[in-house]
Amino acid sequence: MSHTSLSMSDFAAGFWRLADWGLDRQARLTLIEQYLELGVVTMDHADIYGNYSCERLFGEALALAPGLRSKLQLVSKCGIKPALAGDSNRYVNHYDTSKAHIIASAERSLQLLGTDWLDLLLIHRPDPLMDADEMAEAFVQLRDSGKVRHFGVSNFTPAQFELLQSRLAFPLQTNQVELSPLMMHTLSDGTLDLCQQRRIRPMAWSCLGGGALFSGDSPKAGRLRVELQRLMQETGARDMAQLIYAWVRMHPSRPIPIIGSGNIERIRSALASTAIQLDRQQWFSIWQAAMGHKVP
Repeated sequence: MSHTSLSMSDFAAGFWRLADWGLDRQARLTLIEQYLELGVVTMDHADIYGNYSCERLFGEALALAPGLRSKLQLVSKCGIKPALAGDSNRYVNHYDTSKAHIIASAERSLQLLGTDWLDLLLIHRPDPLMDADEMAEAFVQLRDSGKVRHFGVSNFTPAQFELLQSRLAFPLQTNQVELSPLMMHTLSDGTLDLCQQRRIRPMAWSCLGGGALFSGDSPKAGRLRVELQRLMQETGARDMAQLIYAWVRMHPSRPIPIIGSGNIERIRSALASTAIQLDRQQWFSIWQAAMGHKVP
């Protein structure tokens, strides 16, 4: 198999809350089709989403139109094992990046999603006990079997990323990290710098701060709302979310925002943010509102 990079869409569809949207099987399929019609082909999942139910719900919908599989990219994540009520074998939240768990989780995702391959498998969180050699063995086995075509990580520090990469003969494709005006640590801790250095596009989760940017009562959220409302008038953005997506995408590492919505109008609005071109002062005015002080 070649070592070519995975070319993802400029936005990804996030299905973390799929189980909460109350969509029947046909409505789930319609949502997938609408994403594809809008040019969003990268579909983001994780084994644990929806208490292990979201991949199944997506797979049930995809089974109604199996021909769509070749038109989309399936991304999943593994490595988090939450405690399970009433299960003495799972009594504490923990991470598991063992070879056996990575392979078993990937195979379970394949079964639930109803597909023969994942386009991209990510390690969901860095594990203090992760053995880079063992993780690499799992990746190679999954890759050689054709079950997973590409690999990456999520929430990894630059050092953790480089450790795992040092054990692989093929490149990690992405680091999926939290990035929003409410959570800007990856701008300064080297995470996005490494993405630029390695010419990989990070995936950005929780760009809207889980809604806290719009309804949170923290001083930071309040300052940001004032500035975003001002910039709406200045840029013609139809809502604050469009400005935030434009702010995230302006970073030179070219982040791929994950849209975590099942509402087609919100999805269309997010994609329309590509028409908004912030200048540097507008970008830094959002940074300043978030930090509560000017740049040094």
